Amino acid sequence: MAWHKDEDGLAAKEKLQRQLEQRKAKGEEIRLFVPPKGKKLATEFWGQAWQRHLEGLADYESRLPRGRSYLRQGNIYNLEIARGLVTAEVAGEYMYEVSIRFTTLSGEKWDSIKQACAGQITSMLDLLSGKVADGVTRVILDEDYTLFPRQKDISISCNCPDWAGLCKHSAAVLYAVGLEFDRAPELFFTLRGVDHRQLISAAEKSISESSVGDLTIIPDDQIAGLFDIDI
Repeated sequence: MAWHKDEDGLAAKEKLQRQLEQRKAKGEEIRLFVPPKGKKLATEFWGQAWQRHLEGLADYESRLPRGRSYLRQGNIYNLEIARGLVTAEVAGEYMYEVSIRFTTLSGEKWDSIKQACAGQITSMLDLLSGKVADGVTRVILDEDYTLFPRQKDISISCNCPDWAGLCKHSAAVLYAVGLEFDRAPELFFTLRGVDHRQLISAAEKSISESSVGDLTIIPDDQIAGLFDIDI
């Protein structure tokens, strides 16, 4: 009956809460990931792009909605984003450990992205806020450049009893990652194993080389005539 399920669910939540309090008492760090209260999840360029990318992966389509619900319920703890790796704990019937590995971007692919964006990104602030030229946006979102991970680049592990490729716990974590990109977009590049500052360096180098190419070299004898001096 429904009331039995409600009681069971309440008891499970109380048990989890006691476990979390015990862990805190032992000095363990327990960080709750707090989702936004609005209708939208991601609201900034990199978070929204991540979310759209996830929802475009065919095998994830049926599982992602349950992940959104889990995220909304505030079930994610200790989310960490590092080079090629995301880890978190997700509260369900028990505390489940989620680990998601991402193949980092190859040097060859990253070089092609830098070359395609050279001279088009004016500042770090513009890059991280997504206020970039249309040409850069196309490169960022183009599947051929694979700045965003393909499905074969993602390996998911969760110790819950759901043996599906994407359980609701890992789906919730994937959405939470996008929200972290809203807060700190540089973490996107950390996850992909590249340095976003190199895109700015490539732009500055392109502008510098272009300026040098436009210089006109005046011979010494012409300079002497112009300024009435001996060289």
